Amino acid sequence: MTTEDLLATCWTTAGDAAPGRADERSPLSLRERAEAAADAGFKGFGLLYTDLVEAERGYGLAGIRSLFEDNGLTHIELELLTDWWADGPRRAASDAVRSDLLRAIEALGARTLKIGPDVTDSPWDPDVWAEEFAALAAQADGVGARLGIEFLPWSNLKTVHDGLRLVEAAGHPAGGLIIDAWHTERAGTPAAELAEVPGSRIVGVELDDADAQVIGTLFEDTVRRRRLCGEGTFDLPGIISALRTAGWSGPWGVEILSDTHRTLPVREAADKAYRTAAALLG
Repeated sequence: MTTEDLLATCWTTAGDAAPGRADERSPLSLRERAEAAADAGFKGFGLLYTDLVEAERGYGLAGIRSLFEDNGLTHIELELLTDWWADGPRRAASDAVRSDLLRAIEALGARTLKIGPDVTDSPWDPDVWAEEFAALAAQADGVGARLGIEFLPWSNLKTVHDGLRLVEAAGHPAGGLIIDAWHTERAGTPAAELAEVPGSRIVGVELDDADAQVIGTLFEDTVRRRRLCGEGTFDLPGIISALRTAGWSGPWGVEILSDTHRTLPVREAADKAYRTAAALLG
């Protein structure tokens, strides 16, 4: 098994919860999830904004921090901010979420703020996005975290190269990429090309697997049919090797999303996610 740290991203321990639902909250308590992740071997934990709000009501931010510390979860990641590039009512709503996330990052000692691209793939101004990204990166840096954007093959940032152009144009040292194996593979990016990403621009990595054939839309496939690491067709050894060449040494996120995974008891889900990823990291 690996000596490198692994992080259970937000969906891996969420139970019967999924992106795109009217209510994305996990039905499980944060304590159940944190203890399951820690007992499986994870040293990091990801938390979705809606679950953060719910947990703060129950534990307070100080209580959440204590829960993570008591379970040895030292790498904390919060997500997902969208519409950070927008204006009008969408931007107002996004800014309210931004304020909550930045406050929580500082209180929890979180290391990563994860944001998304425009999944509608509407026309966009790269210069405006770079300016907004730089401003947000500065805010994340101000509370002790790094800002990571996740490119998605159905969004305006489809590939690692698209994402890298944005963060380089923004230029802030706290900004970078979240590189998910699913998204690089489905975008057709050869694993070897990940070795060319500047290590300073990698904020997080997410490991997962899938079958060769996409079923339904890309969104449906990624939410319903991911597989445990090593149980699909992805070139995960090549991806891991390339990212190590780029300078990444962890924590390695594990993001398992599937109809099957959501039916498992959280301890079994966390254990399977950890063991299969750790076996590949060696």
